[in-house]
Amino acid sequence: MSSTFAFTRKFLLGSSKVCGPTAAISKELLLRPEGPRNYLLAQPRLRPKERTPLVILLHGFGASAAQLLGQGFPPSPLAHWLEIAEREHCLLAVPDGVGHSWNDGFADAPINAKTDDCGFIGALIDELIESQHVDAARVYVMGVSKGGMMAFRLATELAPKLAAFSAVLASMPLNNKCPPPRVPLSALLIASQADPLVRYSGGSFLKNRRQSGSMLGIEASIDVWRKLAGLTGNAVPQPLQQRVASNKTRATRFIWGADPQQLQVGLIRIDQGGHAEPSPTRRYPRWIQWLVGEQNADFETAEAAWDFFKEKRSASPDF
Repeated sequence: MSSTFAFTRKFLLGSSKVCGPTAAISKELLLRPEGPRNYLLAQPRLRPKERTPLVILLHGFGASAAQLLGQGFPPSPLAHWLEIAEREHCLLAVPDGVGHSWNDGFADAPINAKTDDCGFIGALIDELIESQHVDAARVYVMGVSKGGMMAFRLATELAPKLAAFSAVLASMPLNNKCPPPRVPLSALLIASQADPLVRYSGGSFLKNRRQSGSMLGIEASIDVWRKLAGLTGNAVPQPLQQRVASNKTRATRFIWGADPQQLQVGLIRIDQGGHAEPSPTRRYPRWIQWLVGEQNADFETAEAAWDFFKEKRSASPDF
């Protein structure tokens, strides 16, 4: 492959590198009052006898479950979860939002779906605990962009069913039609300071503010979960090692709570980063990065979430 062709391909299509065996994907549906709801199920090829962890993954606005798992364009960094699922023997459930969106609780976002997505995902968790031998104490949620905003709502309304959650490139609503969270839950946020769509300091994206709704700032969202968990004080910044010298972004991790088996709240902040999930193996096309900002390459978003999730257990699993 010539260097010119390789550059053109990366500019137009991006790149995706699979580094290990991946879990097998099947198409599934769950009947709900609003009609059948579609989701993808990814299972490791060798299932252990003991109950397995479950990770619910939520796509962004305009995307789909298939795109999130690497079956569509552009290459999604969260497709790396297929390698984690195979290696760690966990189950992935990746639902589709109706109209490629979610009912995430933003009171001033007319683009939101009107479906009962909390009811759907709660029922999906119950179904998979029963039918797929899932460990009810090890259910986790991760969402990106609009899916991350939905993850905040699930963490608020389904907290007893969850052990931890992660919201990537997402913030909580300033005008929330749902009650505030009351049950503490471990939370990991991954956010970019130069994100043009989800502003680090809060507010709304200027070009579509009438559609997307107003958001809290990232640190204000972090504070909601820190205070609920009783985690006060300052976290020590932990700079992540830079992998690509030409990449202008820098990643720093902050963790509140010393014990990974207890409540923790974490933030990975991407300085000079845009609206793109960090990954060294799944790279967005350059033209997309020109539109939404630079993609960090210092860590795998999925691996950071799994490292945060794997020791967490829900306080009162509902078997």
